[in-house]
Amino acid sequence: MKKLLLVGLLLLWSVDAGAFSFDDVINQAQNLSKQSYTEDFPVLPEKLLQMDYDDYRSIRYMRDKGPWFNQNLPFEVQFFHMGSLFKRPVKVFEINKGVVHPLSYDSLAFRLGDEALYPFKDLGYAGFRLHYPLNTPDYLDELVVFLGASYFRGLGKHQKYGASARGLAVDTGLITGEEFPEFTTFWLQKPKPEDQQIELYALLDSPRIAGAYQFIIKPGYTTRMDVRAVLFPRAPIEKIGIAPLTSMYLFGENTKHRFFDHRMEVHDSDGLLIHNGNNEWLWRPLDNNPKMRISSFIDKEVKGFGLLQRDRNPEHYMDFEAYYEDRPSVWVEPLKPFGSGMVQLIELPSDREIHDNVVAMFVPKEPLQPGNRYEYNYKLRWMKDRNPIASGFGEVIATYTGLGGVSGVNEKDWTKFVIDFKGKALERIKNVSELVPDVSVQHGSVKNIVVSPNPLTGGFRLTFDFQPKENIAEIRAVLKKGKWPQTEVWSYQWLE
Repeated sequence: MKKLLLVGLLLLWSVDAGAFSFDDVINQAQNLSKQSYTEDFPVLPEKLLQMDYDDYRSIRYMRDKGPWFNQNLPFEVQFFHMGSLFKRPVKVFEINKGVVHPLSYDSLAFRLGDEALYPFKDLGYAGFRLHYPLNTPDYLDELVVFLGASYFRGLGKHQKYGASARGLAVDTGLITGEEFPEFTTFWLQKPKPEDQQIELYALLDSPRIAGAYQFIIKPGYTTRMDVRAVLFPRAPIEKIGIAPLTSMYLFGENTKHRFFDHRMEVHDSDGLLIHNGNNEWLWRPLDNNPKMRISSFIDKEVKGFGLLQRDRNPEHYMDFEAYYEDRPSVWVEPLKPFGSGMVQLIELPSDREIHDNVVAMFVPKEPLQPGNRYEYNYKLRWMKDRNPIASGFGEVIATYTGLGGVSGVNEKDWTKFVIDFKGKALERIKNVSELVPDVSVQHGSVKNIVVSPNPLTGGFRLTFDFQPKENIAEIRAVLKKGKWPQTEVWSYQWLE
């Protein structure tokens, strides 16, 4: 109760002192970090707690009950009800001309299937979504969803929800277990009729850290979110994940033999792309190994990273409900340097496509200390393009694996890798003899390295056989002309 009272007092002070701004949210986060963490929220009625996934999905928000409905505004806001997995309410406020107003819970705004929802009182909302005429001028499509912990998802034009982002990750991938910070309060700037972007603020809280977030969301073919995060630790945090992304990878060209499924591929993302401080573009294909895989890419100044869905061919998915070819790629680009640290990729084993089993994030080199202020500014792109910017290098467009060997003779301990490259730099190659394959491996051997034209893609194919010497190995491959790279660096972690 003390924490809620403090938030309320600060809110009233902000309105009385002048127009509410992000600085007020920063002040609230800093003051919150000086208090002990508490989970002070009501227990849900049993009727809501017992809801299964399908029951919860049957709760519908009535658009005409929305606070911005029928006001000739480019954006509308709709809410999610509490229930099932969503047990903690969030407070939502509207900022209109600098003045803050609560957007209060109303059970009459919801229906359960075709019936009215039971008239609960003062529950609060689980989250919200923003709508915008993204695909056609006469219909307001879903644009972004904030629901659960600090998770949120966005869409660009002609995209379907896939990968998610998070405000913050704490201790992700550690054996001690993960701490999940939560957005507890939101402030939405009420848009004007002529606005083409929307701004909102969020207060984040967890046992060891509090934070203030600013989001400026610009819808389009590629939807851009400018994010500013100001963090105040309560206690030392050894491992923090900045701009964490979460996605699903069940199987693809390199893992298809592990699943008995009529589809060729099932994933929201098929690779991690990194633009590192050495101006290298590195592509790591995703995998679904029976064991957890953690890959760390140490960098002094990362220029960008993201989980991408490069394969846009619907024939490779053959799923006319999920439409995996329309899932967005999500790219993180620092607006101010992140400093020394690493991009880390965590891949968890999974046997079902409903589970997000992939995490990518930036991990600062130095632990966070209490009493200090940390700030990270970056932009997120929710896109369909194969690359966030034109790198000029040939891109990895597919990775295949199979039994190693040549001339029809399989060699038991060897795995064949087949990598297809295509892109602008390779279009200038007149003869395959101009390309020199550079393949290196730690803890293993390679042989039968061959580069050949790929008449189906118009690019080039690299094949080689690999034999591990230990149960984990790192493999890198790049095509060069002379000493100059012509392609991205293909990077793979072998794990038995």
